[in-house]
Amino acid sequence: MKSMVIGGIILIVALMAGTYFVAGDAFNSDDYINSLTMLGAVAIITITVFVALKYINQMKNDTAGGELADEKWDGIGEYKNPIPTGWGLAFIGTIVWLFWYWTVGYPTNGFSQIGQWNEETIEFNKKFESKWQNPSNETLTAMGESIFLVQCSPCHGVDAEGINGKAQNLRKRMSQDSVEYVIKNGSNNLKTVYPGGMPPMMLTEDKDIEEVSAYVAGGFKGEQPAAYGVCAGCHAPDGAGIEYVGPNIKTYDNALVSAVLENGKRGLIGIMPSFKGRLNPTQEKAVTAYIKSLGE
Repeated sequence: MKSMVIGGIILIVALMAGTYFVAGDAFNSDDYINSLTMLGAVAIITITVFVALKYINQMKNDTAGGELADEKWDGIGEYKNPIPTGWGLAFIGTIVWLFWYWTVGYPTNGFSQIGQWNEETIEFNKKFESKWQNPSNETLTAMGESIFLVQCSPCHGVDAEGINGKAQNLRKRMSQDSVEYVIKNGSNNLKTVYPGGMPPMMLTEDKDIEEVSAYVAGGFKGEQPAAYGVCAGCHAPDGAGIEYVGPNIKTYDNALVSAVLENGKRGLIGIMPSFKGRLNPTQEKAVTAYIKSLGE
């Protein structure tokens, strides 16, 4: 038992040293919450180690005894022994701590850097929205270029051409291969804006798929294929889309770009993650204005 106690003390010291090595800088400030946190870590580590040692020692040396209960499962009985006193006290202590934390404990009555940051961000966004309620298209385009270079160019490139096919080329709406992929596989990326999604194989003939994809990727120029009538029911005859039914497949617009930013997108090239919460509505409009300007 003596060797176990010594080992436990060494373990406690090692764990505390590791904790201080990783997060020691936080305990040199005047924030008393950090000091309480460190004190709590010491208590938890110490109690955990010695409770574990206690029960390891019991398992090695104690023998079961007492009155057996009448119930048995597969020949295995259970003694009518009371719960361990330490376990009971720990359970009650946990309940007491829970109510303390809910009522007077951190973070409900303490300073929070995250809370301060959230408050400042909310205040800034209010000022931003108030200032840019009705910006001109030129202002939106300039704003969108700045946002694009920070948020979008790492994948789409500073020229928006998709970095050799690694991401969507935003200088044109869609490539023929992308249109064929969507026709064959469907698309359910933008359900918050277009809840119905698009089922796969709305066109089944290879000739129809090739003609429609070439027509859509070509910007709806030339003679419209007869098979496009199937697509027009959701995307409109001119490809401009129908609200809540199908997106614009001719050009980029606010609804489409906002939907992609909010939901992310899966397609022929790969997966684009959601940008939900990273841009406010004005910034999304600005990105749309900039992307639209690329094709002009």
